[in-house]
Amino acid sequence: MAYDVPGRADQLNADLTQKWNETIQAAYRDLESRFGSRFFTLDPDTLIGTIPAPIKWFGDPAEPNFCLNADVAQQLSDWGIQGRHALHNEYCEYRIIHRADATGRMRPKRVQITTELREYWVTVAKHDPQAVRGMVQAVLGFEPTWEDLYGVASPLALTEEQRETAFSTIVAGDGRNSQPTGRLNTDHALFMSHPINGLDDLLYIVMFGAKPYASGTTSNPTQATREQLFREFNAQHLACRHADPNAAMGALGAAFNGHTVAFANPLGMYIRSFTKDVFLLNGQPIPDSWVRWGRGATEGMYQRLEFGPGDDEPEFLDNITVAIGANDEPLKGGFQVVQQMEVGPLVVIGQSTPIAENEYVILSASDAPIQCREARICQSIQRLKQQYDDENQMVRIAPRTMGFRS
Repeated sequence: MAYDVPGRADQLNADLTQKWNETIQAAYRDLESRFGSRFFTLDPDTLIGTIPAPIKWFGDPAEPNFCLNADVAQQLSDWGIQGRHALHNEYCEYRIIHRADATGRMRPKRVQITTELREYWVTVAKHDPQAVRGMVQAVLGFEPTWEDLYGVASPLALTEEQRETAFSTIVAGDGRNSQPTGRLNTDHALFMSHPINGLDDLLYIVMFGAKPYASGTTSNPTQATREQLFREFNAQHLACRHADPNAAMGALGAAFNGHTVAFANPLGMYIRSFTKDVFLLNGQPIPDSWVRWGRGATEGMYQRLEFGPGDDEPEFLDNITVAIGANDEPLKGGFQVVQQMEVGPLVVIGQSTPIAENEYVILSASDAPIQCREARICQSIQRLKQQYDDENQMVRIAPRTMGFRS
């Protein structure tokens, strides 16, 4: 089958849609020899009697929370492009938009949230500069220059490979280590650029989980636990995120019961739910106009949310409170917004079929709890917290030292 474009958000011609499908197929082929099995298929049309699989997770970064605490997780995750590039690895990235209030003080006005796959945008940019330019204009409300997109006056003079490299350098990041150098996808959350939030990672974690992993024996198997699965393959760090355990264990649960898993059409990452009712203004529900969905044809396929007051309204994000349990807490930024959001791909499973004894993958790893606070990533997050503290200390000192005369 041919997948439609993510969210059915764009009207692309057949050739460009086929290029997107070729991108998907190439990513799948790279993984198939290591992770392929009969319990995963790239073609949902081959499955009989499909039903949706509830594979989704919360969008807030989990790692800084378990390494330190929720307050620090909020601080670091909301810390501009530094927090986004370092921590937003749950297939959900955001950017806080600031505006000056009546006194001239800069305050958080809105949060832009995206779950769009980097590879889709790169594919369009590689093959059709006019199409990607129109996509940017539709999302951000202004037409970017060719220099904003490709760093040259005319991308049509470049080869497709040169366009891919230029767009990746300036707007998309390289999907491995380098983040965008330009402003379109750093001043704004245009689409995801964190290397872990990629199409290949999404395919990998579902394919990885889509086998009947078990403990015990093949004649008397017991479904493997999260701890056994990730410890068996020396991937304990993946167990400490929201995305990877939910995706892998959802696929494992289906496979263990004889179901084959597939991504539903269209393949993409979507905002699956949002608990809007916890956000209050003066004790009342926020206006509906402060929740602006985009980049999806229908509910359940949205890939973008812009949350907060418009520029012509006097309120700011910090006028909003979040009703958590019996308490209301002030809204400080984007972290609290994505805490109320579930994201995930659309996944279906087919009818159950018998599992032969030799199809079970018996694991021998321990079922003991994985100590996430001891994960190696915590050292990096500790350093990030120190950088955050140092920068904020400089900001606090600067106003007192300006104008000082010896």
